[in-house]
Amino acid sequence: MLTGKMVRVRYARDRVVPYFIDPGDESWRLAAETLLDLYRAQIGQTRGELEQDLADIIGDDPSTLVHQGLAKLLEDRCEFEVVAGHPPEQLRAAVFQTAALVRQSDDPADAIGFDRAAVLARVAERLSLPAEEVERGMFADLKSEQRLITFEDISALHLIDRYNVALAQSILLRAVRVSVTIRNESPQRYRQLLRRVKFHRLLCDLDRLGPDSWTLHLDGPLSLFSATQKYGLQLALFLPSILLCKDFELKAELRWGTQRKTKQLVLVPKDRLVSHAPDHGMYTPPELQVFIDSFRKRITEWTLAEEPEVFPLGNGFWVPDFRLEHKATGKVVLLEVLGFWRKSSAVKHLQYLQRYATEPFILAVSDQLHIDEILEDMPAGIHRFRHIPLADEIARLAAEAVGV
Repeated sequence: MLTGKMVRVRYARDRVVPYFIDPGDESWRLAAETLLDLYRAQIGQTRGELEQDLADIIGDDPSTLVHQGLAKLLEDRCEFEVVAGHPPEQLRAAVFQTAALVRQSDDPADAIGFDRAAVLARVAERLSLPAEEVERGMFADLKSEQRLITFEDISALHLIDRYNVALAQSILLRAVRVSVTIRNESPQRYRQLLRRVKFHRLLCDLDRLGPDSWTLHLDGPLSLFSATQKYGLQLALFLPSILLCKDFELKAELRWGTQRKTKQLVLVPKDRLVSHAPDHGMYTPPELQVFIDSFRKRITEWTLAEEPEVFPLGNGFWVPDFRLEHKATGKVVLLEVLGFWRKSSAVKHLQYLQRYATEPFILAVSDQLHIDEILEDMPAGIHRFRHIPLADEIARLAAEAVGV
């Protein structure tokens, strides 16, 4: 992700148009390769040394914002650690204590005055360390003294692609609301998108535009009263999943600049943004993975599938979290887990389930959602959970739902 000062855009009436860089431009490829060579050669060096070398190459002039952005993305691929033979805080304490004793000493050997090298030598002797290691390790835990341990390499072309996506992601942090229209994708793709929505804990409503076209309405971070930074990051991290689609249109309403003027961001395939997200199946939040493992270990009469079909639901569609199949009879029960949902969205979803769902289903509902009034009328078994759904209770409700 880019910092605010690195975001480069132009304006076209009420639109914010990002200054994407052309991956085919040889000058940008050369700039990316130069920065990559620098980072590749910095293993073992301090963060301060790296920053100085960067300053020598690109400086901090506004004309080098793209270079600064590329460097920021490369820094995100670095792992820095404190490298010291002795805990730095202990070294500092020993040096300061020894220096204070020398200052207060009546020993004629100390009468010549305070000598830095002599103090370091005295500490080194006490700790059985070389004097140069004491001096080098005293402030090894400062950020500028951390050393580059590993660097996750990348090609120049991929770095440019990552820059363009990061620029769009940084703009989305100013969003009030986002709508994404997806056309002509397979049910598997729609299922994957909704799984990613849940994975990132985004607040989402859906509208059906046609047989294979849907619009996802997502709240932006600036529409919330709290946790806007965390939520905005999750929204930005969802963008690569959208970029996996062949035909999409993303429209974001923004509050832009210090005056929070209303602007709009539009992204389409012609922008040639390249997703770096892995395109393989769907993801499961950690707490649900614990439930899955528990269910499969404890429950023998049911199978639990994580990839149910897409079910039409009024003018939208429903992707349940799990599909339970009774081994002896083949009867199926769908399971929906309601965890981090906005109350109004959860109520709307449950109303659609109540009205349109035709398959037997059960609900696992987090105690954090206060929606008891609508749960009373649901044609489904309800399991209230605090942290993780209980496997035994889910199995019991599933058996009741289909009479086995």
